[in-house]
Amino acid sequence: MSTLIIVESPTKVHTIKRYLSSDYEVMASMGHLRDLPKSKFGVDIENDFRPQYIDIKGKEALIKSIKAKASKSDKVYLAGDPDREGEAISWHLAQILKLDMNDKNRITFNEITEKGIKQGIANPRCIDENLVNAQQARRILDRIVGYKLSPFLWKKVRKGLSAGRVQSVAVRMIVDREEEIRNFVSREYWTVEAKLSAPPSRKVFTAKLVSFDGKKLDDKTSLTDKASADRILASLDGAEYVVKKVKKSVHKKSPAAPFITSTLQQEASKKWGFQSRRTMKTAQELYEGVDIKGFGAIGLITYMRTDSLRISDEARDAAYQYIRSAYGDNYLPEAPRKFKTKAGAQDAHEAIRPTRPDITPDMVKASGVSADQYKLYKLIWERFIASQMANCLLDTVSVDINAGGHIFKASGYSVKFDGYTVLYEEVKDDEEEKKNELPPLKQGDVLKLRSLDGVQHFTQPPARYTEATLVKAFEENGIGRPSTYAPTITTILQRSYVERDGKQIKPTTLGEVTTELMKEHFDNIVDVKFTAGMESKLDSVEVGTVDWVDMLKRFYQDFSKELSTAETVMEGKRVKIPDEATDDVCEICGKPMVIKIGRFGKFLACSGFPECTNTRRLVTEADGKCPYCGGKLLLKKTKKGKKYYGCIKNPECSFMTWDLPTKQTCPKCGSTLFRKGGKNGKLICYKEGCGFEKQQGDGDEG
Repeated sequence: MSTLIIVESPTKVHTIKRYLSSDYEVMASMGHLRDLPKSKFGVDIENDFRPQYIDIKGKEALIKSIKAKASKSDKVYLAGDPDREGEAISWHLAQILKLDMNDKNRITFNEITEKGIKQGIANPRCIDENLVNAQQARRILDRIVGYKLSPFLWKKVRKGLSAGRVQSVAVRMIVDREEEIRNFVSREYWTVEAKLSAPPSRKVFTAKLVSFDGKKLDDKTSLTDKASADRILASLDGAEYVVKKVKKSVHKKSPAAPFITSTLQQEASKKWGFQSRRTMKTAQELYEGVDIKGFGAIGLITYMRTDSLRISDEARDAAYQYIRSAYGDNYLPEAPRKFKTKAGAQDAHEAIRPTRPDITPDMVKASGVSADQYKLYKLIWERFIASQMANCLLDTVSVDINAGGHIFKASGYSVKFDGYTVLYEEVKDDEEEKKNELPPLKQGDVLKLRSLDGVQHFTQPPARYTEATLVKAFEENGIGRPSTYAPTITTILQRSYVERDGKQIKPTTLGEVTTELMKEHFDNIVDVKFTAGMESKLDSVEVGTVDWVDMLKRFYQDFSKELSTAETVMEGKRVKIPDEATDDVCEICGKPMVIKIGRFGKFLACSGFPECTNTRRLVTEADGKCPYCGGKLLLKKTKKGKKYYGCIKNPECSFMTWDLPTKQTCPKCGSTLFRKGGKNGKLICYKEGCGFEKQQGDGDEG
């Protein structure tokens, strides 16, 4: 018998063929083969929202080839990814190939390994129509919002704009955060801190005043000005500092759970600065299979779109085996760990983990994989192994110190047993307080005061979102699903609703104007709770408890009324996008240049428009000067978005480099030094004939 297996990606074809006999043929659909048309709405609202699918342009030859191969096969298995999209792709294939929907022709692979592949083939099932309906409902919802709202924005704001069911609420979250920051009023507050030592030890530690005259002091409200702090400092003049109470305990620090999609994106962003789409692209490659010495082509991780924390017993046993051999039995947990998956999460797949814990990151690196693949595999592997290890034990000390009837407190810790931290620790969002090591102390010890100070502080506004914190907010608020986080962020950046400022994401004037208009006329579309409620309904469609057509009817009934009302209210009106002022002057008429946002991003335009139509590309100046001609250096990007630096006089001057120009100059010739190889790399001079270079140290600034 000949069997045809149709997967989504050509990378999988190579990996899967290794484990199957010549009776099996494996082909790739290259993703979706059919979709809604791009040139028209493609949804028949009057007939239960029936989608009008067409073959995707450019895939005609592939469809013909798949049909020909299927007609010569005794059995066809549809092996799209194990999620909504994969189920929909399989359903479309079944329609194209005219397969019997009652046949068990759907197989899934949670991991692309010999075991995962053979397990999938041994357990075929029928296509899950609830999963397909959930995908169709999501696609049609997005089509309704996109196709009906976008023309409204074209007429009222600017041509070429788009709206999206998830993207619009994402922009609103970023806009709201920016408004919070603008409206934030910083408040002054003071703390009183003593630097102390316990003779004969000369080690100095810090204690903070927590109670004065029997009243507990709150950091941000008790001492609101310098005068309040000075009064306390005066009253403590000459006070003796005596240890009143010493409390010792052992604190258990547990490891983080294995990764799910959202936490993987967050951690890769915090640790490596990866953007979400870069993380997911690399994870897809690791899932589909890479060549590893001694193993051949193998999928290194389980399916990467999941919000389940479940781990198989087999995977746990394999992790224990590695931990026992590498670290010893005392690094195994007292009892098997079970991490609780949040309510409402999809539990079809395990957490993201290595398929073979015995394949270490060093083995992967030695196989010549890409830098991104190695970094991400190491992150996933270490997080998973650490999640199955013993707790870290900390000896903690908390000390109350009496000074003239007022109480200071100091605390510290030391590591008693490193446990899982020998391998991995999660990156924290905020820098934790530095470890305050305390000398040996006991009740009644008289301490020596080294200094007593009032310390001024100011309350800080909320931070702008980074990709990591935005993904976390999506997850916490139920916006989108793991598979949509990365494309949502990419979309709102590409459409200039938001922009990057270093690692932070902030709204553009276009994003703010559009969001204000949406809040006024389509509040539900940009409402976080409403959007989360729609996600919940889609989940209910997936499990068969909500009818997808009824759900769409209810949504469209309210949405079409909002759209009609908005068009009436906004008749003849148009919203202007404010221009950003600059210091640049128009070289034609002398008027100031302003920053405008067009279809392809920001550009400079003369403020004298329409009398003067001068425009220029918006460029970002970099530090330093061109080593060839002394001209300014500009930050540029390739078509794929990779940064490089070039001379402003290009093409007359040909200088360009991937290396970062710094503020430092060459001690030999005075030219700009460039940083090669990251923050711990080399500083190099590119002035012709100079040749100066040095290893960058901690004291070197870029």
